[in-house]
Amino acid sequence: MAIFASCSKNNDNIEPDYNENNLATLSVEFDNIVGERTLVLNNTASPYTNAAGEKFTISKVQYFISNIKVSKADGTTYTVNQDSSYFLINGADKATRFATVKVPEGDYTKLTFTVGVDSLRSTMDISKRTGVLDPSGSMEDGMYWGWNSGYIFFKMEGNSDVISNDTNGDPTGKKQFKYHIGGFGGYSAPTINNIKTVTVDLTTGGIARVRKDRESNIHMLVDLVKVFNGTNSFSIAAHPSVMFGDFSTSIAGNFAGMFKHDHTEN
Repeated sequence: MAIFASCSKNNDNIEPDYNENNLATLSVEFDNIVGERTLVLNNTASPYTNAAGEKFTISKVQYFISNIKVSKADGTTYTVNQDSSYFLINGADKATRFATVKVPEGDYTKLTFTVGVDSLRSTMDISKRTGVLDPSGSMEDGMYWGWNSGYIFFKMEGNSDVISNDTNGDPTGKKQFKYHIGGFGGYSAPTINNIKTVTVDLTTGGIARVRKDRESNIHMLVDLVKVFNGTNSFSIAAHPSVMFGDFSTSIAGNFAGMFKHDHTEN
């Protein structure tokens, strides 16, 4: 029996169940920048410039971070309790830039998270969607489309130096831009799915050495100019207002390129 027990233990590669009250603190800091500059809202005296040469300022930026996972060099992965893994980063409130979770002690080489709100949580009973997921905010100021029963994963609004065109290519006389990107794939029928998963290699900027006697902080830079200059580059003039439409998938395709690991504080 002793031999059998020894062999069983050696061949058991299952991650043990962790007591939620016996975990250590890990924070992920989302530091918004625009190119090489720190984000400053409504900085009309010193606007930013995108790849199309358009000058612009940002008046509002918010996005959901959820479903955080951490992995060790041996491939072992810990998934944060989902009920404690939804965060709304608000560019106007620096206190929201930290996503603080609980994970087992260990040395983590990889971080994975979702930009947006997964389909399972999006369709749960309202009693399961509290805190930052409370959809009671208005369509104008909140992160939820009441008319579409879905979360806005990423919202960015601002002004530019160009007069935008409408869908027919005619000038609108307006210089504002507005991007409200969401879509979890549909409840009863397939729709746009803009949920994006981002995986970050922590080895180049320092792995996260999580211990109970101190807090480890993974410092991420979030480059908002990549909204325009990413894999799917576009101009504000061509797409000044994008919400629940086909082009929203092109903007969502730029999300992963926005996130870069700068360093880790242990």
